[in-house]
Amino acid sequence: MSINYSLFGGAESLTEGRVPTLKTTRSPRRVFSAEEGTKGGHDGHMVAPQDPKDFLWLMTEEPHRTRRMAIMKAHPEVTKLMGREPLTKYIVLLVVSLQITCAILLRHRSPLSPLFIFVAYAIGGTANHNLFLAIHEITHNLAFQGVAPNKLLAIFANFPIGIPYAAAFKGYHIEHHKFMGQDGIDTDLPTRLELLFLNNVLGKVFFATFQILFYALRPTFVRAQRLTRWHFLNILAQVVFDYILVSNYGSRPLIYLIMSSFFAGSLHPCAGHFIAEHYLWDGLEQETYSYYGPLNVLAYNVGYHNEHHDFPSIPWTRLPALRALAPEFYDNIPSHPSWPMVIVNFIRDKEVGIFARAKRIGKGQPLTLGVVCNKENTQKDGEDREASEEESDKSE
Repeated sequence: MSINYSLFGGAESLTEGRVPTLKTTRSPRRVFSAEEGTKGGHDGHMVAPQDPKDFLWLMTEEPHRTRRMAIMKAHPEVTKLMGREPLTKYIVLLVVSLQITCAILLRHRSPLSPLFIFVAYAIGGTANHNLFLAIHEITHNLAFQGVAPNKLLAIFANFPIGIPYAAAFKGYHIEHHKFMGQDGIDTDLPTRLELLFLNNVLGKVFFATFQILFYALRPTFVRAQRLTRWHFLNILAQVVFDYILVSNYGSRPLIYLIMSSFFAGSLHPCAGHFIAEHYLWDGLEQETYSYYGPLNVLAYNVGYHNEHHDFPSIPWTRLPALRALAPEFYDNIPSHPSWPMVIVNFIRDKEVGIFARAKRIGKGQPLTLGVVCNKENTQKDGEDREASEEESDKSE
């Protein structure tokens, strides 16, 4: 039986997977591909569903370090893909300009008017989502040489978002990479309180609609940061920008920007990546999913999420090249065919929910991929450079 990994992840349609298999009444949408001639193409995947009362607790370490080591041994030329991407700053400038222009042009429209809401959702939500992911890219210091220029660009990219968050995001995101899945450190993980109150259809609708608020507020309760001068600069710059905008054009442009940020992290096609990246599906113990569809054009290729976690020092423009360089490591990993359908199926599928995340108390035991690499090779992937830059961040 061959395996069609494109059938894993969020379904491509509402009807996909509705045909029960001969062996069970369950109808998994994402399955091992069927043998030739099997009706419906939904045979072969019968993994037991996860216990919805608790997260999946693992004893193994997160998979990306092990795969990175294996790829570097098999393809040492991967280091040539690492480095900065000059294009990022120009896209940031373009999108920031677009959002400010839209905000000013809508200053005479009521925020409740259909045109205002439509533009805030379709244009503003897409643009601010792009800026969220620009800040994500800049967080890894991939736009400029040096820490300070990247942080200043992130603060600039933060302007149309309306609320200062770029400086705080950097610390939490780097911890998400270094301590992925670790309870109490990785603030990307839902909390026990969220599991208790949102573990049903209505709860999942609420979570998917307001997930931007969960990502904004959760870190405060789980792992508060020590404020640095960059946090204060981010806050000051944002307040000054908002004040200039409101004092010159009224409050509606700022309302537009904040509405855009809300839509960007709500029921928006691009927002599917928040759920798609690390939620578990179909009983599989796979912590990270990629998506290779067209929405990556709007999202700095964040869909290449396994690739990004494996090599965070490779910029967004070269992540497809990484996948092409090491197909034996990526083409056999289940991926999501659709971000929007990930949201739909997250809500409607009783086997996926707030509980469907992998957690670990510590780093866990090393994984075995069949190929390992010596410790010297791991130093080539840019982690040491990133670690030293983080130390520089703290000292500043």
